[in-house]
Amino acid sequence: MWQPKLMSSLDASQTSAISRLFSSAVFREMAKRGRSATFARLFAQCGIEGACPANATVGEGFDRAFAVLKKAGLRDEYIYRAAVTHKILLGKHSLNTACMLTEFRAGKSKADLVILNGTATVFEIKSERDSLARLANQVENYKKVFAAVNVIASEAHVGGVLATVSDDVGVMCLSRRYSISTIRDASDRPDRISPVIVFESLRSGEARNILRKLGVHVPDVPNTMMHVAMREAFSHLEPIALHRAMVDVLKGTRNLAPLGRLVDRLPPSLHAAALSIQVRPREHEHLVQAVSTPLPSAMLWA
Repeated sequence: MWQPKLMSSLDASQTSAISRLFSSAVFREMAKRGRSATFARLFAQCGIEGACPANATVGEGFDRAFAVLKKAGLRDEYIYRAAVTHKILLGKHSLNTACMLTEFRAGKSKADLVILNGTATVFEIKSERDSLARLANQVENYKKVFAAVNVIASEAHVGGVLATVSDDVGVMCLSRRYSISTIRDASDRPDRISPVIVFESLRSGEARNILRKLGVHVPDVPNTMMHVAMREAFSHLEPIALHRAMVDVLKGTRNLAPLGRLVDRLPPSLHAAALSIQVRPREHEHLVQAVSTPLPSAMLWA
């Protein structure tokens, strides 16, 4: 049986170990090898092995660790990413109609999460462990690339967020009960994006596809001159039309629908990881094999 008292007795090193369980390093190691020595080492450090049933699998171990980490005060960025994944991407949309980007470049910032549906909406995460020092600058960068900007924060940060960002920025809160509430809706403003900043955020092939979609001739110049020529072409694009084309193209190039079967076979705590950490399709079976492994056997991976 799950032991709630364990959650309040964790020290800093145990909390750190739980956070690192959900790192890209562990996920990719399981995908590559069907096992992860790093998982075994970190899970042993967590202090939650005794709270798992004797017949628990690795997947159930991840879910137990997630249940501890999502307690208010311990939450890190991954918990917020998982909340947006479950409650917005998969809760309000689907992998067939919407797409999610992570760590997407926007000016001098990187967006934590972007959901592409009818528009492009960015979610900047400010967890209990984060500072608001860079928030104003991050938001201004996001406005140059995305139509709608949201900040999703802990209850303790909501007041500071409202005092920092302008009225057109949405503010959301991840409550102590792990529900997302909207404090203020974001304005949808594709007219304010900067075509040049959008260009700098894209892959070369995506930029070409956007120009073609808008009926703009792709510059026929040597590769050494292509970046400058494409940048110039983007500088003349109309923001609203560009934004619409960007959403359409990125939904195609960053399509997550093929990951639907993998997500269905992984524990809920790893859904956000599966949709944000790239692994080869042929490694999906390794992941499923790893999470299906009995915990006692997995602890020998180390």
